[in-house]
Parts: sequence; structure tokens; C-alpha cells
Amino acid sequence: MAAAVLTIRSLTGVEMTLPVAGPGMRSYAFLIDWQIRLLGALAVLLIVVLLRLVPGLPKPLAAHLLTGGVIVALLIYLLYQPIAEIVTRGRTPGLRSAGARIVTLEGTTPGIGPLLARNIFRLIDALPLCYVVGLITCMLTERHVRLGDIVAGTVMVCAAEEAGGPLDRLARHAQHSALPPEFAELVHDLLERFDSLAPAQRTALALTVLRKVDPQFDASGTPPEERELRARLEALLGRTERS
Repeated sequence: MAAAVLTIRSLTGVEMTLPVAGPGMRSYAFLIDWQIRLLGALAVLLIVVLLRLVPGLPKPLAAHLLTGGVIVALLIYLLYQPIAEIVTRGRTPGLRSAGARIVTLEGTTPGIGPLLARNIFRLIDALPLCYVVGLITCMLTERHVRLGDIVAGTVMVCAAEEAGGPLDRLARHAQHSALPPEFAELVHDLLERFDSLAPAQRTALALTVLRKVDPQFDASGTPPEERELRARLEALLGRTERS
């Protein structure tokens, strides 16, 4: 059976194929993150126990320490996964260790809404025990997704950090650019193909893109040289928003 892939068509028509993470990779990533949140919760409880052993500690304070410690430990255990996915933009420590990331069906980084949705549905995927529902769903669906992914419109793909693939580069460009994601993708794709295009074609495309995405670009007068056009495109991807 052929490995499942996610095919993304960019705004410039270039297709990018990403291999989908299977149940084994998903389980490995989950176990790494589960160990982190479990150790974090246990560390809080251990600190509380040690504090309660302090000589002369008033009983009311000791009781409050225990109650507070249990609450904090539960919050760490229950909220680690959604918070970690939001903060890391779909690349938790477990996912990085497995060489995977969470993306939308369009190949972009999911927003807060989809990430929260896929984590809320963990309550169903985890039923009746040890993620049986989620594991069965992953094995039966074409892209190895669980119910949370189906609802959120997300998929886990293989995208090792060290590979420096186009998805990683695009994510870095979008993060440091003031352009909307779709415009950042357009500029990124043009720069990726720049050297392979004929001089007249890349000049015409660069002028068209700059007129579309850069409000500061002056389209009147003599067109800039090719080197300047490329520099302006690269500056757009690295430009940060002015306050």
C-alpha cells in the first residue's frame, strides 16, 4: 500500500507533497508529550510534599499548599497539550522529536481555533481507554487522522526540522513578514523558482507580484533591475510590521 501524502497546490501552481505521519509516529509523539506533562505535574506535587515537611508549618497553610498543588498539577496535565500546540504553532516537543508537525489541509500552520478543536475532541478520541477510538480512526482514514483532526481540518505530516523543507521555510517567512499568509506564499514561491525562470519571465512575474503585494512599489517609470526586484521581494518576506 502506498504511503499517504498531503498534496498542496500553491498560489503559483507549484505542487508540494508532504508524507502523512502514520499511527506509529503519532503514538511516539504523543508518548513524548505525555511524559513531559506527567513529569511536570509530578514535579509540582513533589515540591508541595517537600514544603509540607518544613518544621513549624501551620496546618491551614499546609492544607492550602496541598489543595493548590493538586490544582496546579491537574492544570499542567490537562492543559499542556493544547497550550503547547498553540505556543509552538503545531510543533510540540513530542512532534519535533518524531519529526512531524500539525498543518491544515492547505499545508499552512493551523490557528488557535483548529488547535483548540482538535484538543477538545481528545476527550472522545481517548475513549474508552488509551486512545482506542483515536487509534482506530487513524488506521481507518486515508490520511491517518483522528476525530479531532477531522473536526479541526488538520493533519499530521512528516516534516523534520533539520530537513529545512519548503513548509518550514514558508512558515519562517510568514512569521517574520508583515504580508498576509497568502501573499507571503506567493512571494516565497516566486523566489524559489526565480533562478529557473527565463530573465524576461522572472522580471515580468516580479513586477506583477510587487504591484499586487507591495503598496510602496512605484510601478511608473523605468522598471528596476532584476537584482533590485529580487531584493525587494526578499525584503517583503523579512519585513516586520511598523508600530
